[in-house]
Formats: sequence, structure tokens, C-alpha cells
Amino acid sequence: MTALRFVAMPSADAEHLWNGGRDAYDRLPDTMVSDGPGHPCRHCLENIDEGEELLVFAYRPFPELQPYAETGPIFLHKQPCRRYAAEEILPPVLTTSPDFIPRGYNQDNRIVYGTGAVTLIGEIAAYGEKLLARSDIAYVHVRSARNNCFQCRIDKVKAPALAETDA
Repeated sequence: MTALRFVAMPSADAEHLWNGGRDAYDRLPDTMVSDGPGHPCRHCLENIDEGEELLVFAYRPFPELQPYAETGPIFLHKQPCRRYAAEEILPPVLTTSPDFIPRGYNQDNRIVYGTGAVTLIGEIAAYGEKLLARSDIAYVHVRSARNNCFQCRIDKVKAPALAETDA
């Protein structure tokens, strides 16, 4: 069994936008007011409440441009929020739809073909474990099954380093 971490967008990415930075398309984020569920914040991994302001912007959760570096719209609380920390459990945003698409990526940040599958929420962790047990998969993205928007990343939990002993 592979231990998992559900990982939110990095705080540095969120802070960049909160401080007036531009998105993946070099545009300023749009500001909207949430009309209720359906606006998941990718930093705290909770839904943005009705009446709260949010940012909507183009996001590319990859380190560099390349053919598989998908870019799409996501949401962020307009006011700074705390980054999701309960990484070992399914985040709240992954309970708002009946299903999502986990998809595996290799060390070169390329899609591993055949890994994306519409998966019921109760099976996301098990499918993530199955994918991360493969040697050709470095991490998994969880994406919307309806719009393909990035939700969060799933990583393997790294084993603690063993202390060296004198022989």
C-alpha cells in the first residue's frame, strides 16, 4: 500500500495572485462573487462560500511549458486563506461532485497514457495508490470529471530517511 498526500496549490502561487500578480496567460485574475458550492479554492481545498469574493484565473500546475502542461481556469479565495494541511485525507473539494478524474504523470511531467479514469469519490484514494505504486508514475493530478479543471495533486508520502549508524 502506498501512502498518499493530497497537495494544494503552492502558497507561493496563491500569494503571487493575492499580491496583484498575473496568471499563466499573463492576465490579471477576474474577481467574482461566489453563488454557492461549485467554486473550490485550490489553496485551502474548501468551497468558497456564497457571497465571498474569489479570483478566477488560468493556472498551469507544471514547472515549465511543454505539450502536456495543461492550463485551465481555477478559483482562489480573494482574501488569503490557509493552505490545506490535512494532506493524508480526502480534501473537502473532492466531496462536492460524485466523481473526478485522477491522471498519472511521469518524472518529465508528461501524461502517462491510459491512466486517466472517471473515478467515484470513494475510490479516489485507492486509485491514486494504484497509480503511484507504478514505477512510471511520479504524481497524480485530480481533475474535474465535468470540466477537466485541476483540483489538487496526489503525491507519494516519502519514507523517513534512516539514520546512519557506525558499524
